[in-house]
Amino acid sequence: MKLYYSPNLNPRVAVAVAKHLGSPVEFVRASPMNPRYREQFRPLNPNTRVPILTEEGRAPLWETDAIVYRLSTLAGGAFWPTDERMVEMLRWVSWGTHHFTRAADVFYFENLIRPQFLTRPANRTALDNAAEDLAVCGPILDAILADRTWLVGDRPTYADFRVATALPFAESAAIPVTQYANVMRWHDRLNRIDAWRDPFAGLAV
Repeated sequence: MKLYYSPNLNPRVAVAVAKHLGSPVEFVRASPMNPRYREQFRPLNPNTRVPILTEEGRAPLWETDAIVYRLSTLAGGAFWPTDERMVEMLRWVSWGTHHFTRAADVFYFENLIRPQFLTRPANRTALDNAAEDLAVCGPILDAILADRTWLVGDRPTYADFRVATALPFAESAAIPVTQYANVMRWHDRLNRIDAWRDPFAGLAV
């Protein structure tokens, strides 16, 4: 199996999961959005984005959540629970993607990615709107984590990795979440997991 990745938000999650699970994948640094490589990657993912998981005898798999499900199925264990906890986990995966990370991603893009490729100034309207969204999402997550160690059950699951997608960049991207003490303590616990804290250790970035 090969896992094509880049150092961006979603591929970072996929790499972290693969390392956490000890998945038997070959990590391949890729830049499918680069015009020189786009057509080469289109058969693997028509969106020409990473992560992509290739596996002999199976169609290429794209989208982070689908890749993580496949790797979790192969690994077994409770990282992707399949009992009654799965509904709760999927709720957090959905909420994190469509609310918390969606807002945080605006700061990630405007403050970290935009300066690398664009000369325009940061979009203040987009940042202000995202800050308003985080002012709603942040307290929700903080309240939930007030009496929980992990989002689902008594051990880390994919819910924790997925909701925390943007938090490794909170300081560098000036994402306004550091005032939420429970969220920060929860992310500190995640950072004790080597695969989450430094998923690209030993890999090209």
